[in-house]
Amino acid sequence: MDLQRAKQIISSPKEITVTYHGIPVWLKNTNDTNQSVSVFEKGNPNEVFVVPVSELEER
Repeated sequence: MDLQRAKQIISSPKEITVTYHGIPVWLKNTNDTNQSVSVFEKGNPNEVFVVPVSELEER
């Protein structure tokens, strides 16, 4: 995935399935400087982690 698509998904009113190494995640925000996205697992919104946008996959 690229950063522009991640931004579109974050702002979309629709639920778009995104995975990180096969794990479904919600996208929280993007970081243009280091090409990363803050995400959390669908069942655990309190544990946010930062991943490279290139490792996210839209399903």
